[in-house]
Amino acid sequence: MQDHPTEPQIRTDVLDPARAGALAATLGLEATFAEGTPLPPFFHQIYFWDARPPEVLGRDGHPAVGDALIPAFGLPRRMWAGGALEFLAPLRAGRPAEKRSSRVSTSRKTGRSGPLAFVTLHHEIWQDGTLCVREAQDLVYRADAAPDAPGPVPPRAPEGAAESTEVRFDPTLLFRYSALTFNGHRIHYDPAYAREVEGYDGLVVHGPLLAQKLLLWAEEEGPVATFRFRGTSALMVHEAAELCRDGARMWVRGPDGRQIMTAEVNAGQTV
Repeated sequence: MQDHPTEPQIRTDVLDPARAGALAATLGLEATFAEGTPLPPFFHQIYFWDARPPEVLGRDGHPAVGDALIPAFGLPRRMWAGGALEFLAPLRAGRPAEKRSSRVSTSRKTGRSGPLAFVTLHHEIWQDGTLCVREAQDLVYRADAAPDAPGPVPPRAPEGAAESTEVRFDPTLLFRYSALTFNGHRIHYDPAYAREVEGYDGLVVHGPLLAQKLLLWAEEEGPVATFRFRGTSALMVHEAAELCRDGARMWVRGPDGRQIMTAEVNAGQTV
Protein backbone atom coordinates (compact mmCIF):
# COMPACT_ATOMS: atom_id res chain seq x y z
CA MET A 1 0.00 0.00 0.00
CA GLN A 2 1.48 3.32 -1.07
CA ASP A 3 0.26 6.45 0.67
CA HIS A 4 0.12 9.95 -0.60
CA PRO A 5 2.84 11.85 1.26
CA THR A 6 1.63 13.71 4.31
CA GLU A 7 2.07 17.42 4.75
CA PRO A 8 5.54 18.13 6.20
CA GLN A 9 5.91 18.61 9.93
CA ILE A 10 8.51 21.30 10.57
CA ARG A 11 10.87 21.61 13.52
CA THR A 12 13.55 24.24 13.94
CA ASP A 13 16.65 24.08 16.07
CA VAL A 14 19.92 25.92 16.61
CA LEU A 15 22.66 23.34 16.13
CA ASP A 16 24.32 23.81 19.52
CA PRO A 17 28.12 23.33 19.26
CA ALA A 18 28.25 22.02 22.85
CA ARG A 19 25.86 19.19 22.00
CA ALA A 20 27.99 18.22 18.99
CA GLY A 21 31.03 18.23 21.26
CA ALA A 22 29.23 15.98 23.73
CA LEU A 23 28.43 13.47 20.96
CA ALA A 24 32.03 13.56 19.76
CA ALA A 25 33.22 12.83 23.30
CA THR A 26 30.67 10.02 23.64
CA LEU A 27 32.02 8.46 20.44
CA GLY A 28 35.63 8.88 21.54
CA LEU A 29 36.44 11.55 18.95
CA GLU A 30 38.85 14.40 19.51
CA ALA A 31 36.84 17.24 18.02
CA THR A 32 35.73 20.69 19.08
CA PHE A 33 32.95 22.76 17.57
CA ALA A 34 32.37 26.50 17.34
CA GLU A 35 29.89 28.61 15.41
CA GLY A 36 30.27 27.71 11.74
CA THR A 37 32.17 24.43 12.23
CA PRO A 38 30.92 21.72 9.82
CA LEU A 39 29.26 18.82 11.60
CA PRO A 40 30.24 15.21 10.82
CA PRO A 41 27.66 13.23 8.84
CA PHE A 42 24.64 11.95 10.78
CA PHE A 43 25.23 14.33 13.70
CA HIS A 44 21.84 15.89 12.87
CA GLN A 45 20.36 12.97 14.87
CA ILE A 46 21.09 14.85 18.11
CA TYR A 47 18.97 17.85 17.10
CA PHE A 48 15.28 18.52 16.39
CA TRP A 49 14.10 16.71 19.53
CA ASP A 50 10.48 15.58 19.70
CA ALA A 51 10.07 16.34 23.41
CA ARG A 52 6.64 15.30 24.67
CA PRO A 53 5.24 15.04 28.23
CA PRO A 54 5.15 11.64 29.98
CA GLU A 55 1.40 11.17 29.59
CA VAL A 56 1.70 10.88 25.78
CA LEU A 57 4.51 8.33 25.74
CA GLY A 58 4.00 4.67 24.94
CA ARG A 59 5.09 1.83 27.20
CA ASP A 60 8.45 1.65 25.39
CA GLY A 61 9.34 5.29 26.10
CA HIS A 62 8.74 6.53 22.55
CA PRO A 63 5.97 9.02 21.81
CA ALA A 64 2.75 7.04 21.37
CA VAL A 65 1.83 6.55 17.72
CA GLY A 66 -1.44 7.58 16.16
CA ASP A 67 -0.69 11.12 14.98
CA ALA A 68 -0.58 12.62 11.51
CA LEU A 69 2.92 11.23 10.86
CA ILE A 70 2.73 7.63 12.15
CA PRO A 71 -0.62 5.79 12.32
CA ALA A 72 -1.63 3.56 15.22
CA PHE A 73 -1.22 -0.06 14.08
CA GLY A 74 -1.87 -1.77 17.42
CA LEU A 75 1.66 -3.19 17.28
CA PRO A 76 3.73 -2.17 20.32
CA ARG A 77 7.32 -3.05 19.34
CA ARG A 78 9.19 -0.45 17.28
CA MET A 79 12.50 -0.75 15.43
CA TRP A 80 14.48 1.59 13.20
CA ALA A 81 14.98 -0.84 10.30
CA GLY A 82 17.24 1.27 8.10
CA GLY A 83 17.59 4.39 6.07
CA ALA A 84 19.14 6.21 3.14
CA LEU A 85 20.95 9.53 3.40
CA GLU A 86 22.26 12.12 0.96
CA PHE A 87 24.73 14.66 2.31
CA LEU A 88 24.31 17.59 -0.06
CA ALA A 89 25.99 20.38 1.89
CA PRO A 90 27.61 20.58 5.33
CA LEU A 91 25.46 21.46 8.32
CA ARG A 92 27.25 24.02 10.48
CA ALA A 93 27.24 24.24 14.25
CA GLY A 94 25.76 27.23 16.01
CA ARG A 95 23.33 28.18 13.26
CA PRO A 96 19.54 27.70 12.98
CA ALA A 97 18.29 24.84 10.83
CA GLU A 98 14.92 23.42 9.84
CA LYS A 99 13.82 19.78 9.60
CA ARG A 100 10.86 18.95 7.36
CA SER A 101 9.39 15.48 7.96
CA SER A 102 6.62 13.68 6.09
CA ARG A 103 5.33 10.14 5.80
CA VAL A 104 5.94 8.58 2.39
CA SER A 105 4.30 5.18 2.79
CA THR A 106 2.88 2.55 5.12
CA SER A 107 2.30 -1.14 4.55
CA ARG A 108 1.30 -4.22 6.53
CA LYS A 109 2.09 -7.90 6.14
CA THR A 110 2.39 -11.07 8.15
CA GLY A 111 5.86 -12.50 8.66
CA ARG A 112 7.19 -15.57 10.46
CA SER A 113 7.02 -13.66 13.75
CA GLY A 114 3.47 -12.42 13.19
CA PRO A 115 1.92 -9.16 11.94
CA LEU A 116 4.25 -6.36 10.84
CA ALA A 117 3.74 -2.74 9.83
CA PHE A 118 6.24 -0.67 7.88
CA VAL A 119 6.52 3.11 7.76
CA THR A 120 8.85 5.18 5.59
CA LEU A 121 9.47 8.77 6.61
CA HIS A 122 11.20 11.43 4.53
CA HIS A 123 13.25 14.16 6.17
CA GLU A 124 14.95 17.23 4.76
CA ILE A 125 17.36 19.38 6.75
CA TRP A 126 17.69 22.97 5.55
CA GLN A 127 20.11 25.63 6.75
CA ASP A 128 20.66 29.16 5.42
CA GLY A 129 18.27 28.45 2.55
CA THR A 130 20.21 25.36 1.42
CA LEU A 131 19.06 21.74 1.46
CA CYS A 132 21.87 20.03 3.35
CA VAL A 133 20.61 16.51 4.14
CA ARG A 134 17.95 14.36 2.54
CA GLU A 135 17.01 11.25 4.54
CA ALA A 136 14.61 8.31 4.20
CA GLN A 137 13.91 6.52 7.50
CA ASP A 138 12.36 3.04 7.59
CA LEU A 139 10.52 1.95 10.75
CA VAL A 140 8.95 -1.41 11.51
CA TYR A 141 6.31 -2.20 14.14
CA ARG A 142 5.75 -5.73 15.47
CA ALA A 143 3.45 -7.57 17.82
CA ASP A 144 4.72 -8.97 21.12
CA ALA A 145 6.25 -12.39 20.64
CA ALA A 146 4.64 -15.39 22.32
CA PRO A 147 6.71 -16.52 25.33
CA ASP A 148 7.52 -19.91 23.75
CA ALA A 149 7.94 -18.66 20.18
CA PRO A 150 11.38 -19.29 18.61
CA GLY A 151 13.29 -16.19 17.64
CA PRO A 152 14.02 -15.36 14.00
CA VAL A 153 17.15 -16.90 12.49
CA PRO A 154 19.54 -14.03 11.67
CA PRO A 155 21.44 -14.04 8.36
CA ARG A 156 25.14 -14.83 8.27
CA ALA A 157 27.56 -11.98 7.69
CA PRO A 158 29.79 -12.09 4.60
CA GLU A 159 33.30 -13.44 4.97
CA GLY A 160 36.48 -12.00 3.52
CA ALA A 161 36.21 -8.31 4.37
CA ALA A 162 38.99 -6.20 2.88
CA GLU A 163 39.16 -4.29 6.18
CA SER A 164 37.64 -4.79 9.60
CA THR A 165 37.86 -3.26 13.04
CA GLU A 166 36.41 -4.33 16.37
CA VAL A 167 33.99 -2.13 18.31
CA ARG A 168 32.63 -2.55 21.82
CA PHE A 169 29.87 -0.81 23.70
CA ASP A 170 28.83 -0.42 27.32
CA PRO A 171 25.70 0.75 29.15
CA THR A 172 27.17 4.22 29.78
CA LEU A 173 27.74 4.81 26.07
CA LEU A 174 24.19 3.66 25.26
CA PHE A 175 22.74 5.91 27.96
CA ARG A 176 24.69 8.96 26.75
CA TYR A 177 23.69 8.33 23.13
CA SER A 178 20.04 7.94 24.14
CA ALA A 179 20.23 11.22 26.06
CA LEU A 180 21.88 13.15 23.22
CA THR A 181 19.37 11.90 20.64
CA PHE A 182 16.46 12.23 23.11
CA ASN A 183 15.61 8.59 22.40
CA GLY A 184 13.43 7.24 25.20
CA HIS A 185 13.29 3.65 23.89
CA ARG A 186 13.76 1.54 27.02
CA ILE A 187 15.53 -1.33 25.25
CA HIS A 188 18.68 0.83 25.31
CA TYR A 189 18.84 1.58 29.06
CA ASP A 190 16.30 -0.59 30.96
CA PRO A 191 17.61 -4.20 30.97
CA ALA A 192 14.54 -5.63 32.76
CA TYR A 193 12.21 -4.12 30.15
CA ALA A 194 14.46 -5.26 27.28
CA ARG A 195 14.43 -8.86 28.53
CA GLU A 196 10.99 -9.28 30.07
CA VAL A 197 8.85 -7.21 27.70
CA GLU A 198 10.63 -7.15 24.34
CA GLY A 199 12.44 -10.49 24.65
CA TYR A 200 16.02 -9.37 24.07
CA ASP A 201 19.08 -10.85 25.79
CA GLY A 202 19.92 -7.56 27.51
CA LEU A 203 20.38 -3.96 26.42
CA VAL A 204 20.27 -3.35 22.68
CA VAL A 205 22.81 -1.19 20.84
CA HIS A 206 21.08 1.55 18.83
CA GLY A 207 20.92 0.90 15.09
CA PRO A 208 21.72 4.56 14.33
CA LEU A 209 24.75 4.35 16.65
CA LEU A 210 26.11 1.46 14.57
CA ALA A 211 25.35 3.44 11.40
CA GLN A 212 27.18 6.43 12.88
CA LYS A 213 30.24 4.25 13.57
CA LEU A 214 30.23 3.01 9.98
CA LEU A 215 29.87 6.54 8.61
CA LEU A 216 32.73 7.92 10.68
CA TRP A 217 34.95 5.06 9.53
CA ALA A 218 33.98 5.68 5.90
CA GLU A 219 34.73 9.40 6.28
CA GLU A 220 38.36 8.59 7.05
CA GLU A 221 38.70 7.90 3.30
CA GLY A 222 37.05 11.18 2.30
CA PRO A 223 33.68 12.96 2.33
CA VAL A 224 30.59 10.76 2.09
CA ALA A 225 27.89 11.71 -0.43
CA THR A 226 25.35 8.92 0.10
CA PHE A 227 24.87 6.22 2.70
CA ARG A 228 22.32 3.41 2.92
CA PHE A 229 21.98 1.02 5.84
CA ARG A 230 19.67 -1.76 6.99
CA GLY A 231 19.54 -3.56 10.30
CA THR A 232 19.19 -7.33 10.07
CA SER A 233 19.56 -8.42 13.71
CA ALA A 234 20.08 -6.78 17.11
CA LEU A 235 23.47 -6.35 18.78
CA MET A 236 23.52 -6.70 22.55
CA VAL A 237 25.62 -4.34 24.65
CA HIS A 238 27.75 -7.18 26.05
CA GLU A 239 28.76 -8.35 22.56
CA ALA A 240 31.82 -7.24 20.63
CA ALA A 241 31.19 -6.56 16.95
CA GLU A 242 33.27 -6.09 13.82
CA LEU A 243 32.82 -3.22 11.41
CA CYS A 244 33.66 -4.59 7.97
CA ARG A 245 34.06 -3.12 4.52
CA ASP A 246 34.96 -4.10 0.99
CA GLY A 247 34.89 -1.16 -1.37
CA ALA A 248 31.49 0.55 -1.15
CA ARG A 249 29.97 -2.34 0.83
CA MET A 250 30.02 -2.19 4.61
CA TRP A 251 28.52 -4.44 7.27
CA VAL A 252 28.53 -5.21 10.98
CA ARG A 253 29.26 -8.77 12.10
CA GLY A 254 28.34 -10.14 15.51
CA PRO A 255 30.68 -12.35 17.58
CA ASP A 256 28.86 -15.49 16.39
CA GLY A 257 29.17 -14.50 12.72
CA ARG A 258 25.61 -13.23 12.33
CA GLN A 259 24.92 -10.17 10.24
CA ILE A 260 23.87 -7.16 12.33
CA MET A 261 23.73 -4.47 9.64
CA THR A 262 24.50 -3.94 5.97
CA ALA A 263 25.41 -0.62 4.38
CA GLU A 264 26.58 0.99 1.16
CA VAL A 265 28.60 4.18 1.04
CA ASN A 266 29.51 6.43 -1.85
CA ALA A 267 32.04 9.25 -1.81
CA GLY A 268 32.11 12.46 -3.79
CA GLN A 269 29.44 14.99 -4.53
CA THR A 270 25.83 14.02 -5.14
CA VAL A 271 24.01 15.43 -8.16
